[in-house]
Amino acid sequence: MGPKLLIVEDDVALRGVLVRSLRAEGFDPSAVATGRELMERAGDQPQPEAFVIDIGLPDADGRDVCQALRSQGVRAPVLFLTARDALTDRLSGFKAGGDDYVIKPFDIEEVVARLQALLRRNGVDAAYEVSGLELDPSELSVSCEGASRSLTPTEFRLLAALAARPGKAISREELIATAWPYGAIVHDNTVDVYVARLRRKLRELGAAPAIATVRGLGYRLQ
Repeated sequence: MGPKLLIVEDDVALRGVLVRSLRAEGFDPSAVATGRELMERAGDQPQPEAFVIDIGLPDADGRDVCQALRSQGVRAPVLFLTARDALTDRLSGFKAGGDDYVIKPFDIEEVVARLQALLRRNGVDAAYEVSGLELDPSELSVSCEGASRSLTPTEFRLLAALAARPGKAISREELIATAWPYGAIVHDNTVDVYVARLRRKLRELGAAPAIATVRGLGYRLQ
């Protein structure tokens, strides 16, 4: 079989069309209906070589699902399916870690061409763990060694951005662009308040990694 794909699409008819059409084009697709199911399947062996993620899922925003994948070290390319064609929506998809997008309604030929281009351009890196930290985009929660804490959507996106690059400093500007809507006016002290909340919740998890301040720049997960 060809490249292994994992698709998340809640529309039954469209999900079936995608699976059948992509299989006919030489891919090895499997599909689920929710963000939770995708996260449960993302670590299957062999791992998917690309993901096709509908942004409008019943249990989560597809962009949050993508961020959760990235936070767990998944580097396989992500193709978003979206009915939203506004520039702000497209930018938010890229900021969440997506690699490309297709606007509904679409021709399957376009999906095939974009997936082929992504697979040519992107290899699949080995996944890594971040001190056992797990992010659940459907529940908006973070877990570590069996303990779990709920997060607000903004807290989730901030933590996902930090967890995607453990040990590396991320600027306040980049965190703002990731966690808040495009064009929102967010002050540095607002970011600091949210990071303080995240630190408290991570401390409550015991073995979770800590968020360190990088003076003059931003923060890093260590």
